[in-house]
Amino acid sequence: MAEKSTIKKEEKENEEIKFRGKFIKAIGRRKTSSAQARLYKDGRGLIIVNGLKINQYFSEGEMAVALQPLKLIGRLKDFDFSVLVRGSGKSAQAEAVRHAITRALVAFDKEIRPVLRSKGLLTRDARKTERKKPGLKKARRAPQWSKR
Repeated sequence: MAEKSTIKKEEKENEEIKFRGKFIKAIGRRKTSSAQARLYKDGRGLIIVNGLKINQYFSEGEMAVALQPLKLIGRLKDFDFSVLVRGSGKSAQAEAVRHAITRALVAFDKEIRPVLRSKGLLTRDARKTERKKPGLKKARRAPQWSKR
C-alpha cells in the first residue's frame, strides 16, 4: 500500500503543469543562454523551467540566483512563471532566467523598477567568451616560446 501512494505522488510531481489565461512575456539573456519567461498573475508561486519545477531543474545555488528579483520585492508566492531556457550552461541559464523574470516583473508593475535597477538586475550582463585567434592555443594563450 505504501508503495502505491509514493508512486502516485511521484506521478503527480512529474505531471506536466499547464498554465492558462493571460500572461506577460519577457526575454532574458546571459552569455549564449536565452530565457523566455511568462508571468501569470494571481499565482501560487509555481515556477516551471523547461517542463520541470525550478528545484528539479536548477541546483540550490542557481535557484537562489534565479529567484533573486522575487525575493527582493517580497512577492515570491504571488506569481506563476513558465520559463523556456536554452543554450550555455546551468549557471548562465539561471542568470538568464533571473533577467527574464526581472523584465516581466517590471512590465507588470513599473513601481518596482527603481528597486530592481538599484541591485543591477535589469542590466544585461554582456560578457561573453572571447573567440580563439589563429596561431594561439586559446583566445590569448600563445604556444610556449623556445629560444632554440
